[in-house]
Amino acid sequence: MPLRPVLCLCIVAFGFQQTRAEDPYDLPPINYSASTPNNPITRLQQNIDSGRVRLKSTPSHGYLPSVLKALKIPQSSQCLVFSKTSLQLRRISPQYPRSIYFNDESYIGWTQYGVVVEVSVADPVLGTVFYSLAQKETEKPQFVRRTHDCLSCHGSTMTRNMPGHLVRSVFPDARGHPILKAGSLITTQNSRFNERWGGWYVSGTHGRARHMGNAIARPTEQGAVIDSTSGNNVTDLSIIFDTSPYLTPHSDIVALLLLQHQTEMHNLITSANIEVRRALYRQENLNAALGRPRERRTPHTQKIIDSHGERLLRYMLFADEQELLAPVRGTSRFADEFRQRGPRDSLGRSLRDFDLKERIFKFPCSYLIYSDSFDQLPELVRDYVYRRLHDILTLAIVDKFDDLTRAQRKAIYQILLDTKKGLPAYWKKN
Repeated sequence: MPLRPVLCLCIVAFGFQQTRAEDPYDLPPINYSASTPNNPITRLQQNIDSGRVRLKSTPSHGYLPSVLKALKIPQSSQCLVFSKTSLQLRRISPQYPRSIYFNDESYIGWTQYGVVVEVSVADPVLGTVFYSLAQKETEKPQFVRRTHDCLSCHGSTMTRNMPGHLVRSVFPDARGHPILKAGSLITTQNSRFNERWGGWYVSGTHGRARHMGNAIARPTEQGAVIDSTSGNNVTDLSIIFDTSPYLTPHSDIVALLLLQHQTEMHNLITSANIEVRRALYRQENLNAALGRPRERRTPHTQKIIDSHGERLLRYMLFADEQELLAPVRGTSRFADEFRQRGPRDSLGRSLRDFDLKERIFKFPCSYLIYSDSFDQLPELVRDYVYRRLHDILTLAIVDKFDDLTRAQRKAIYQILLDTKKGLPAYWKKN
């Protein structure tokens, strides 16, 4: 049965409009474009410049394998997208999909015969930062930061006016062009399963559930339709296109689920970081002008802190996650490699343990709680999340997280006690 808009991920799509000087992330105290980033790419570049790391180019993939190795990004994370929604769109089609690789912090995009490797990375202070790496071989390759050309899409209303990742639903035609009159849809882990992965190749099984991957849309007078019966439960993508030019023959459904979760999680962390810092900056200026104590907060400022903290908390606890309609199983080593990364508590449990029957994780609390981006959130919003998380997991309050069983709450609490550094002292008193 034909369905409406489907998922097409644009991790590092470069646009053509210029950002405006009044964009919130380019104003004090953020000064996004003028600030010096500090993230895995800047550290890798320092190692390249000093000679501690040398990137090697290969005839078939350029710098891609070497970059993945340097950033500790597994090849099994490969996801393949064939819609024309990125910088090198002329080189992308259903026959030549773009590959995306990722870990907890970094995202790498590669296109056959492409002139650059595309990069986006979670910067703990600035949010998402974008780079390109020319594929032309040189002694010391340079990651070039991209700002205005990326932010026209990745710093717009589609990303809450923050530098972020963009996950869009489109209808791809036979050449990979989105059928624009069909509209578009931003999707997350909360989206319905049958609205996901249009314009993507998907390898894996998922029973009776239906997604929109591995399929071409057909234009209509009203917009477009796509056949939701084809392209499902595909375990061998080579029957659709030539997979031999890629590092692996997979576009693993489990990797796609994780990619969908963590891009939005990064966006919410960025939004909380920037908006709370801006609110506190305005508050401090107001306090100074009125001769009030520097730390004084108005109800409006507190509301901003609380609202961003609550939004982040709900997403990290998968409060509105769409239930899986059937068990999901990938085709690569991705699930095993991801699970092995831990950390694990004294009973061997981890926030990276999968369920993949009814939901993504066995213990539904985002593993990005271990990230530098979370740890460097403004103290007030981070403390809000810690307090609410503590009270929810210990049943200290009546809450609306009905999907969390008592057993899950207890397990998540114990896992965090054993594995998460920097927890407030009151966590250890229960």
